[in-house]
Order: sequence, then structure tokens, then C-alpha cells
Amino acid sequence: MTAFRFELLGTKQTAHGGTLRRGRYHTPHGTFETPCFAPVGTYATLKGLLPEQVRATGAELILANSYHLHVRPGAERIERLGGLHRFMGWDGPILTDSGGYQVFSLGGKVAIDDDGVTFQSVIDGSTHRCTPESVLTFQRQLGPDIAMVLDHCPPGDAPHAAQREAHERTLRWARQARDVHDRWGGSNRGQAVFGICQGGVHSDLRAESAQALAALDFDGYAIGGLSVGETKQQMAVALDACVRELPTGKLRYMMGVGYPEDLVAATAAGVDLFDCVVPTRHGRNHSAFGPGGEVLKLRNAQYKDDPEPLVAGCACVCCRKYSRAYLRHLAVADEMLAGILLSIHNIHFLQDLMRTIRAEVPLGATA
Repeated sequence: MTAFRFELLGTKQTAHGGTLRRGRYHTPHGTFETPCFAPVGTYATLKGLLPEQVRATGAELILANSYHLHVRPGAERIERLGGLHRFMGWDGPILTDSGGYQVFSLGGKVAIDDDGVTFQSVIDGSTHRCTPESVLTFQRQLGPDIAMVLDHCPPGDAPHAAQREAHERTLRWARQARDVHDRWGGSNRGQAVFGICQGGVHSDLRAESAQALAALDFDGYAIGGLSVGETKQQMAVALDACVRELPTGKLRYMMGVGYPEDLVAATAAGVDLFDCVVPTRHGRNHSAFGPGGEVLKLRNAQYKDDPEPLVAGCACVCCRKYSRAYLRHLAVADEMLAGILLSIHNIHFLQDLMRTIRAEVPLGATA
């Protein structure tokens, strides 16, 4: 039995014609249940939180960003120090993004050609080069369980012709990455590699991308380039076009999505995995998910005498011990504990949501 394996444990037909899935993904550092939300530790840390605090929220998988870690402190240094798990003190599964989104979001500091991307560091202005092989090389040095291929992620409002060019370039890079991964021994060498669907909001490009990637037989498949300003209807159409063409026996990962209503919609469409900075960024900005997933802005005066927890019945340490009034006090006083407690709550809230969604699908059920 291979170290990396997706088990589809049950399915359920949803009201809008999608298929809600329940599963489990196996890695050498343990398993994670799906649907799964992975909090983001960009620089090998979830800002302000110890790994033990992250684990206590129910998180089983975390994400780090290989672009940022490659620029600082360097993938070779992390490899010398024992790899990313040891470096950051997290013993569970880790996924690293290839950095494609970050590279292409730098605007004028990027030069793209068919072989890769040349860009300037936002830290010190130094020049770096990313190719399909180099991206996998420094992710292999970092040592996460799941690595992502290099993709071209254009702006969400890019016209069809530009999206087609990016989609076709992403597929060429994916084929090169697949060859590199095979040459290194594939997932039998201790790391799974996922391909990334692109195509913007255009269903024809999304379907083409998913079909071509499925033919390459990656260990799993990501859906990139969404949640970047398109309407929810556009997201739904593009997502459906991808999911329909992806193999049922492989993990489906929607990148960069973290609002509760989007997670509910995407799981109903058949997505298994998500990541986003939203819960921790909201926490640092003194915002929290409320009972129905609405965002509570704790600096607002309406909470100054509110004795209630953020969410009644929530088992996180923030809700068990502290009132909205106390959290508002911390936020107004700019105390760092506010961001810590609110981040814990927000991650816990999304883990609770994932548990609730998983419970909707009985084990062994088939749609």
C-alpha cells in the first residue's frame, strides 16, 4: 500500500446536482479527514500560534508557502536543519504551495517566458528564477508531504485569450513537472505532487485543463485562480467545469478559499480540501466568525458590554473562557492576545464546519 493514498469513504448527492464527498488522505506524517480546511502558515508559522494551539483547533493539515521560504531563510538551509516538519515543530501533514500565485501577483517585478519565471524578491530586490523543475526541487528540499507544480495564475479579470495562454503554459509546465517527479521516483520517494487547473471563469478552459491534467495522473488535483474577485456565480460555473472532469478517486483541492459560505458551496460541488489566510488574518484584524458564519468586528462599540462568547457552544478556548466584551477590550487596547484568541476561534470555527459537513455523509454511503 502506498504512503500517499486517498480513500473515498462516502458520497451524497446535493440539492444542486453536485456530490458531497467524505474521505481520508494518507501521508507518511499521518492522515487528514476530508472535507478538510488547512490553515496557512506562510513563513512556516501560523502567526502568533504555537503548533500545539493549532492542533487543538482540530487542524490536521497545514500549508506553508515555498516561495516565501525559498526567498527566506532558503530551502537548502531548512533541508540542512532537518526539513520543514522539524524546523517548524509540526509533526502532521504539510502541504506547500509552489508560489505561482505569489510570483504572478508581484506585477511589474516578473518576467514570464515559456520555460519559467524570473522575478525580484520583495525582501531584498534580489533576482530569482522559477522553473517547473526548480520549484519541485526546493519543495523536495523543504520536505512537505504534498508539493504543488508551478502554474501561471493570471488576474481574475484577464480576457479569454490571456487565460488560454496561461492555461496552456500551466499545462506545459505540468507535463515537465510530471516528468521530473517520475524521474525522482514519484510519490514512492516520500512526496506527493498535485497538478493545478487554471482557466479563469471560462468553463471551456477549465474543462480542458482538468481533462489534460487528469491524463497526467497526478497524485491529486488543485483548482487555482478562483476567489480572486469573480462573482460567486462565475466561481460556481468554473468550479463545476473542473470537478466534472477530475477523477473521482483523487483528492480535489480548491486553493485560497476560506469563507464559510464558499466552503459549504464548494464541498457540495465535490471539493475535498481548502486553504486560506482568512481565519488568521481576520483574527489579527480583530474580526471573528459569528454563529452563522457572519463576520463580527470586535472593535465595534456594540460589544463593549456584551457578556456572551463569540459563538455559544463553541469549544475553543476563546469561547469557553472569554466574553465579547473582553475581546473588544483587548482589540481596542491593541493587545496581541486579541489576535491570538480570535485566530484560534476562527480556525476552530472552520474545523467545526468541516466536521459538520463530513457528518452529513454516512461512511460507506454512495450517491
